[in-house]
Amino acid sequence: MRFKKQYTTEKEIIDGCLSNDRVAQELLYRRYFDTMFRMCMRYTNDTDTAMEILNTGFLRVFKKLDTYAFNGSFEGWIRRIVFHSLSDYFKKNAKPVYFLDIEDRDTPVKTNALHNLYLEDILKLVELLPEATRDVFYLYAIEGYSHVEIAKLNNISVGTSKWHLSNARQRLKQLIETHYNHAG
Repeated sequence: MRFKKQYTTEKEIIDGCLSNDRVAQELLYRRYFDTMFRMCMRYTNDTDTAMEILNTGFLRVFKKLDTYAFNGSFEGWIRRIVFHSLSDYFKKNAKPVYFLDIEDRDTPVKTNALHNLYLEDILKLVELLPEATRDVFYLYAIEGYSHVEIAKLNNISVGTSKWHLSNARQRLKQLIETHYNHAG
């Protein structure tokens, strides 16, 4: 009688997936499904579209699992892959990105500049931010964490998290304006 392997650690689950063990694959999918589904729903507000994007993302996760180097958070690694699936979906359907929380309500960026940028363009600009500011921006504007959660994750104060977000918004506005002025 063959016993199913018990997976207790993240590494065991990943190794099981790499060995094409369906039990490990299902465990990985179920473990991260809710979090990734909520992320997709934040951007699509349509269950069918969110499921399509999510399943495409998980397919990529399984195909690229051998590239995971155990550096940083595994959930963060999965989140980036699923987020790229979101990006690809919106590019494929030629919809500009309107869902990133870049603007302060008091000082909006030129509307046309923001609307002419796509997710890939904005993410390239985000990569130009200083690391700590970029991390807070990703967590808040893209992944939907609160300042309290970000503060706990990064071992910083809530005020510092808010400062980094404000700094990211200011810098991104400048970068978008520069992009728009050169492109327009």
